[in-house]
Amino acid sequence: MQTINKLFTIGQFASLHGINKKTLMWYDEIGLFRPAAVDPANGYRLYSYRQSATLETILLLRELDMSLEEIRAFLNQRSSGALEQLLGDKIQQLDRRIAHLGEIRAALSKRRKEVQALLSIDYEKIDLIECQPRALVTVEIDQNTPYHRQAELILEQTKQYRLRRLHDAAYGAMISVQALERGDFQGYSKLFLAIPFPIPEEGLHIRPGGRWARAFYRGPWDDMAQRYRELFAFLRRQGLEPYGWAYETVVNETMAQGEEDAIVQIELPVRPAPAD
Repeated sequence: MQTINKLFTIGQFASLHGINKKTLMWYDEIGLFRPAAVDPANGYRLYSYRQSATLETILLLRELDMSLEEIRAFLNQRSSGALEQLLGDKIQQLDRRIAHLGEIRAALSKRRKEVQALLSIDYEKIDLIECQPRALVTVEIDQNTPYHRQAELILEQTKQYRLRRLHDAAYGAMISVQALERGDFQGYSKLFLAIPFPIPEEGLHIRPGGRWARAFYRGPWDDMAQRYRELFAFLRRQGLEPYGWAYETVVNETMAQGEEDAIVQIELPVRPAPAD
């Protein structure tokens, strides 16, 4: 009982609860948590051990990001039932926050692996890979479509499919193999967006499955035609031919300082070339 009835100085009470005494002074000034008594001789604030439960409640609610006015309202009408309801609501909010942080962590881990892969790219190498069919959202463009309009078109699709951010999905430009074969290396006619979750395929562009060629390019944009020539020469040596569309994706867009720093991934489907 002696401890319960003892009065503590503001410094002692603050130390007891692991906070700064200025916090107690502020709570007193705004009328949220007042001392049990004030020494009439010197005006010092004095606190009772019995006030600890109230202060700990305030500190808990502050950790839950409740505003001072919300805390004041709760203290004025507190009860076991009200506290149970409040804590239940906060637990649900924390669960949603934890789930969101988990999503962020997964996205960061994925992006880190992508960056690590970028550090080991061999720009001379051309790979033959196997791909699964995939439905893509596409929009039509031509050589007269300005870059800002292209960005607007892609952003419109992210909103339509309720993506949180543009970088939540892979996106890029498409150029037909026919245009490339006739030397029209600027003949882009579509932009694509790869939605990262299942969507109805009706009306979408189907990127075929099967064998694909993949190459990377880094350098002046106007010189990328040479990379395509190297790619086509490689396929001829392999007895393969490209068909359909080439899909270009800038895989380091968030890190590139300028156009010449951009790393372009080129992918296009291939098949055995007809016998001569």
